[in-house]
Amino acid sequence: MEFSRLEGLVAAVHSPFATDGSLNVDVVEKQHDWLLSQSVRTAFVCGSTGESSSLSLLERRALLERWAEVSRSSDMTLVAHVGSNCLPDSKELAAHAESHGVRAIAALAPSYFKPRGIDELLAWCREIAGAAPRTPFYFYDIPSLSGVSLSMPELLERADSIPNFAGLKFTNNDMYSFQQCLRVHGGKFDIAFGFDEMLLAALALGAVGAVGSTYNFNAPVHHRIIDAFRAGEMEQARDEQFRSVLTIRTIVKFGFMGGTKGIMEMLGVPVGEPRLPHHSLDAETKQRLRSELEAIGFFDWQ
Repeated sequence: MEFSRLEGLVAAVHSPFATDGSLNVDVVEKQHDWLLSQSVRTAFVCGSTGESSSLSLLERRALLERWAEVSRSSDMTLVAHVGSNCLPDSKELAAHAESHGVRAIAALAPSYFKPRGIDELLAWCREIAGAAPRTPFYFYDIPSLSGVSLSMPELLERADSIPNFAGLKFTNNDMYSFQQCLRVHGGKFDIAFGFDEMLLAALALGAVGAVGSTYNFNAPVHHRIIDAFRAGEMEQARDEQFRSVLTIRTIVKFGFMGGTKGIMEMLGVPVGEPRLPHHSLDAETKQRLRSELEAIGFFDWQ
C-alpha cells in the first residue's frame, strides 16, 4: 500500500468533557483551530491522551465524526486510534474511521487478555487492519500502559502479511529496538516516536515524525528542536529539548492528565476535566501549576 509517513509533530488530542463529565464535541473546533495556529497539522484522536479507554463506543464514534467534520475544509489530517479490549469494537471503529476518510488508524494491544506472543498479536492486528483495508494501519506500542511488551522488530519482520500495515506508534524508550524497527525491510515501515521528552534522541537515530500529548500546548518548543537538529545547531536543539523536559517534570507533579488539561484551559482551549480514575485539579492547584510553569519560563517559550 502507498502511504505518506507521519512527518513532524502529531498532536495526541484530548477528549473534551463538559462540567457534568459528558463528552463535549463542541470544543473540537477550538482544538482544531488552536493546533493549526501552532503549525500542527495532524491530530491523533482517541488515544491515551484522549482517554479512549474511558469512552464508550458511541462516544468514540461521535468524537471522530466531529473531528472529521471540522477538518474537512482545512489541511488537518487525522489518525484514529481504534484499539480496544473488545476486538469486534475495534473492527467497528476501524471501519467507521475508514468511512470518514482518516489518514490512518492505530490500535494498541488489548490490556486485559493480553497476546502471549507475536503470533497472537499479529493475528489481532490482521483482524483490525482488515476491517479498514484501504487505510494505513499502525500498531501502537505502549508497554508502560498496555502491559504488553513484545519484540517490535520481530512484529515488523512478519507484518508483510498485512497489506495495509504501515508501521508503529512507538511509545517505548527502548532505543535499541527503535533503531532496529527503523531498518526492518530496508526502512519500509514508518516508526512514529512517542516520547516527547526524548524527541531529539529519536531524531538523531532517524525519526521523521512524532506523536505526543505535549504537542497540544508545547509545539513551538518541539518545532524548534526539529528545526535546530536539521540545521545542525545541536546546542540549541539540546536547550529546547531540556525545556520540554522541564515542562513535563513540572506537570507530572500535579498528575499528567489533569495537568495537561489544566494547561489547555490556561491557553484558552477548555477541554474540561479528565474522567476517573484520573484526578482533576481544583482552582488552587491549577494556580500553583501556573505559577510553577511561569517560574520555568513556559509561557515565554510559546
